[in-house]
Amino acid sequence: MDLILCHGTADFDTLGAAVGLSRLLPGSRIVLTGGAHPAVRDFLALYRDEYPLIERRAVDPQRLRRIHLVDAQERLRFGKAAEWLGLPQLEAIAVYDHHLQSPCDIPASDRQVEAIGATATLICERLQAAQIQLAPAEATVLALGIHVDTGSLSYDQSTPRDAQALAWLMTQGANLRVLREYVEPGLSAPLQALLSQSLEVLELEERRGKILARVLLPVDGYLTGLSSLAAQLFALTEADLLLLGVHYPVEGSTDRRLTVIGRSRIEGPDLGQTFRQWGGGGHARAASLNWRGTAIAETWEAIGAAVLEQLPAPLLARDLMSSPVRTVRPEIAIAEAERILLRYGHSGLSVVDEQDQLVGIISRRDLDLALHHGFGHAPVKGYMTLNPKTISPETSLPEIEDLMVTYDIGRLPVLDRDQLVGIVTRTDVLRQLHQDQQRQTPPLNAPACLLPGTPRDWLRQRLIPAQWELLETAAHFAEERGWHLYLVGGGVRDLFLAQTDAPLLISDIDLVVDGFHRALSEAAGVELAQLLRDRYPQARLEVHGRFQTAALLWHEDPVFESLWVDIATARTEFYPYPAANPEVEASSIRQDLYRRDFTINALAIRLTEPHAGELLDFFGGRLDLEARQVRVLHVNSFIEDPTRIFRAVRFAVRLSFAIEDQTRRQIRYALDSGVYQRTQGENSITPALQTRLRAELQLILEAQYWLPALRELGSLQAFRCLHSDCWWTRSLEAQLRRCDRLNRRWQQQAHPSLKPVPPWLLRLQSLLTSLPEPGPIAQRLQLPQEVIQRLQQWPEAIAQLTQLDSAQLPSQLYRQLADYDPITLLLAAAVLPRSQRRVISRYLWEWLPLELPISGHDLKTLGYRPGPQFREILEALHGAVLDGKVPAGSDEAARQRVLHWLSDRYPHP
Repeated sequence: MDLILCHGTADFDTLGAAVGLSRLLPGSRIVLTGGAHPAVRDFLALYRDEYPLIERRAVDPQRLRRIHLVDAQERLRFGKAAEWLGLPQLEAIAVYDHHLQSPCDIPASDRQVEAIGATATLICERLQAAQIQLAPAEATVLALGIHVDTGSLSYDQSTPRDAQALAWLMTQGANLRVLREYVEPGLSAPLQALLSQSLEVLELEERRGKILARVLLPVDGYLTGLSSLAAQLFALTEADLLLLGVHYPVEGSTDRRLTVIGRSRIEGPDLGQTFRQWGGGGHARAASLNWRGTAIAETWEAIGAAVLEQLPAPLLARDLMSSPVRTVRPEIAIAEAERILLRYGHSGLSVVDEQDQLVGIISRRDLDLALHHGFGHAPVKGYMTLNPKTISPETSLPEIEDLMVTYDIGRLPVLDRDQLVGIVTRTDVLRQLHQDQQRQTPPLNAPACLLPGTPRDWLRQRLIPAQWELLETAAHFAEERGWHLYLVGGGVRDLFLAQTDAPLLISDIDLVVDGFHRALSEAAGVELAQLLRDRYPQARLEVHGRFQTAALLWHEDPVFESLWVDIATARTEFYPYPAANPEVEASSIRQDLYRRDFTINALAIRLTEPHAGELLDFFGGRLDLEARQVRVLHVNSFIEDPTRIFRAVRFAVRLSFAIEDQTRRQIRYALDSGVYQRTQGENSITPALQTRLRAELQLILEAQYWLPALRELGSLQAFRCLHSDCWWTRSLEAQLRRCDRLNRRWQQQAHPSLKPVPPWLLRLQSLLTSLPEPGPIAQRLQLPQEVIQRLQQWPEAIAQLTQLDSAQLPSQLYRQLADYDPITLLLAAAVLPRSQRRVISRYLWEWLPLELPISGHDLKTLGYRPGPQFREILEALHGAVLDGKVPAGSDEAARQRVLHWLSDRYPHP
């Protein structure tokens, strides 16, 4: 028998999910393990007979084979029915839930816990997949579960999946009149009176920029519908967090019963986790508890204090601002100011005098107006805004929002002791608000019951202890110096995508140092690396780059294996012309992330306090990870740097992602613009492009997925970055595959004295041989000199090799092929027809490694005088062996044949 258990004090989500699950499990029955919410009780008074409900006392435990738990995963939530979870005859225990942060103490054989707004949504998706048609009463209770648990899709935990489930339930006949009646039930007369009383005694308290509303009332006895009262009170007060408490006497005892309903609009406090200390539970932003005892006032204060302790410190201007600030003097020309805006992508500039005191702000609108009227030569002081509104580094985010909205200001300079130290723009604020919205989305592939509450906790669990300790040590050093430290880029991406729950050892870590202006210097990355080097003396320290980027390297370490830790100061970059090397300048973490290539590489986790564990995702990288797509950050990204085309393909193929449609269009637009053709001449001004392009080609061609990556590059026509005549065709693919097969055979069977060639380099040479003149391209790519020389001679070599006549004697063919190095012949064999390919194959694997039965030393032993004749004899002998006139073996019979041949051709003197 299959039994479906709803948690105690059943709500519509657990009931709806149970009803839906009963359709997936024919013959199953549903048990309400401990009462129900008032609205659910009223609903069941009409609809109970529509569902397979039975009383707990009617269950025969000996008949139970499988138990299914919905909307909870803690034993205490199922009351006495939890005793059945230990029955020896049970074949399976399944859990269906959407509370990722809820502890799990049930030995489930099947656990399906996902980050959605309601468990009913999870069941709806399975009903849809099974193509099961619902009765209207079934669709209605499932829809009620989703509506109530998502606030009709208005709560933070709501997802598109919940909306899609509701849409499907409407097609199944969910009754909208019933939904209206039970989703927003009116307050009963006792609750209406209690609402008025609550508004009179409500206490409002501001802490850390947030408003906490608290009200505690004595009542005569148990009241139903307190959650509806809390919702009404929460809406009326517009507080950030509400605690509603009522207490009443327990009959026959001096104890009192305390019921607390909590509601929150902010990220930070986890009400469900906090209330568990007093036997309650729920979501992070909606929870309740029931407590019994005599110390009502003390318990009420303890609950409030526990909630207040979790309030996050408000973000300040110093956390949001960009620094250093781009400034201009009042006398600078409008046209020059406009050029600076274009260079850095800003929408305004701060104007400072000779003492670096702020005197005004000039916006892009101001500059556009001046340029429109032909005043590009005029100084900015005639158009700038005087006496701009300013803020201090300690100004909180809510205060910044108020200033921007009140005065319609797009940027606020940050002054510290009258010195301009940073600027907060409207974009900074909007990005932060977006970040706050996205922060509640749980990490991908996280374990259902064990997911920690913050990305920092999650990161600790994902990494091996030694690597986490390394990051903690780096964060400690940064905090001591007043810096912020972030784990950024590919390491964050790959941790999110990891398919295992076991701790990981990542081999490439990127850290970015950012910080308040007085504490941070451009060499901060080097200083931090040196501190870590002192703590980890087994690591090798490298310092490089204009901005003192540092790296720590472990090689074959017993703990870290091969690990590269790159540490840099936050920076931004500007491309002076298409495909050039970027010019790099110190900047903030936001601009550092903004300079990166793709959204999935622009993620960061903050490692330092305050706000340690904050996940920075300003560009929707998490959503793109979930959608498994590569999306570029900037419209002109591929024009500035075409190697990003190759990086996009490399990431897409390596991760089994798709390149987002708009990104594909931007790639094709950049290629069609012709900008790359202007960089391919002998006098090209962009050698930096070719260096980066070679590096990307090497990464692709040495990877296991090299062929699918080349196919994708070919579909994008991206080889035009190499040469305008470079196109991917079936014949070129066949050529590369043949060349790869030949090279594998070469590596396995070639003579030990012959130098092997890296597979990626041979593949690249084979690709370039498809062009009319591959030599100049090899030179621009700065390939090894021997490769450049080989490809410069390629047109002549392939023209001669095409004339090979396979009907000639092997000795004649050998003499023709001996003029070419083996790598040229490998490349040619991949191109030439089959008959000529056979000749080259015989040369490389039969003729070239051939050892003669006798050597020059043997000739000397036989009495031949050393001299030019030795070479003549050995060459003639080699030709005779190749042509089969003399055996090639080393046994005595073969030796005697050779001696006989010698005596006939070259009589002993």
